[in-house]
Amino acid sequence: MSLDQKVAIVTGASRGIGLAIAKALGKSGATVVLSSRKQEVLDPIAEELQQAGISCAAMACNVGKVDELPGFVNQVVERFGGIDVLVNNAGTSLAFGPVLDTEMWAYDKTFDVNLKGPYELSRLVHPVMKSRGGGSIINIASVEGITPSEGLGVYSMTKAAMIMASKVFAQEWGVDNIRVNAICPGYIKTKLSKTIMENDQIYQALMAKQAVKYEGQPENIADLVNFLASDASKFVTGAVMVADGGLTI
Repeated sequence: MSLDQKVAIVTGASRGIGLAIAKALGKSGATVVLSSRKQEVLDPIAEELQQAGISCAAMACNVGKVDELPGFVNQVVERFGGIDVLVNNAGTSLAFGPVLDTEMWAYDKTFDVNLKGPYELSRLVHPVMKSRGGGSIINIASVEGITPSEGLGVYSMTKAAMIMASKVFAQEWGVDNIRVNAICPGYIKTKLSKTIMENDQIYQALMAKQAVKYEGQPENIADLVNFLASDASKFVTGAVMVADGGLTI
């Protein structure tokens, strides 16, 4: 699953699943562009990865602000010559609770980050990938986009839309040799899931539902991304891959 001479963008790469993905792609030979909102957060991470032998660069960009995206893509192309892999990983969940209690600002912001940004970023990298003979776009959705949990209605809607966007892009862009797939993680041990994982009642309920009885790790998702980014998956597009330990069986 070599990614030698490939250029990969990973959004939300400063921690958790995004950082694990960046490391995995870099170890497979890709030059990785680490993206997140704050440059000062990304710089030390990029330095650490470079010291570990990974070719990477830190470029701040807020995917929830679509006006920043054209300049970001242009900057990547100017520096590295092209883009071969895009991992739309950045996400947020600002609206927690019943939809009747969700304020529109939280609804709008969640859709901006989780759907509108990845939608526009994917469209912007399309011509760049096409000019290089193809590419791979991997959207990090969620099992919440398949089966919603209580209190996560708006988040679930954005992830369901991301799953469908992946299928639409795959259908329309296959002729350009651009593959688009979605990954739906279950509960992965990250900073964002810490509150849930540390609640013993919720944790035990999750473990009871999962077919495999261990906590999902960011590396479990990163390995799947690495597969979808490489030529090992060249006949895979429009797929929705669930990685949840059997939670949704």
